[in-house]
Amino acid sequence: MRAVVQRIDSAAVHIDGREHARIGRGLLVYLGVANADSQSDVQYLADKVAHLRVFTDADGKMNLDVSQVDGQVLVVSAFTVQADARRGRRPSFDAAAAHDQAEPLVEQFCQALQASGLTVKTGVFRAHMVVESRNDGPICILIDSQRSF
Repeated sequence: MRAVVQRIDSAAVHIDGREHARIGRGLLVYLGVANADSQSDVQYLADKVAHLRVFTDADGKMNLDVSQVDGQVLVVSAFTVQADARRGRRPSFDAAAAHDQAEPLVEQFCQALQASGLTVKTGVFRAHMVVESRNDGPICILIDSQRSF
């Protein structure tokens, strides 16, 4: 399981021209599920995201996590996070899990974040979404449950 985590001032998801979800300060998480992912990958990644210290404290150091700044999380399922572009010019998505395997794991990830006390909003699985975000920093962190980078 992989995530691109962005520290944001605000983010929103639009579907068919309508706003579906919006958050203020917090994290925008693009989440990609791999073929071999399981509950342990969900738990690892949810814990990492929930406790990722990317918000600044009074001294200007990145020492605070999203809950410590009363932030929210917007999770957008994005199989493209599992893309492999090392060969050729067209990315391969062979590592991405099929939707029937990925959707429950995305839901479990969101539930794990909620269980840690976070307010979580989501996009719609398999929908064409327009994601609007105002990145703060910019801060963009890549996390992989297999620790491949």
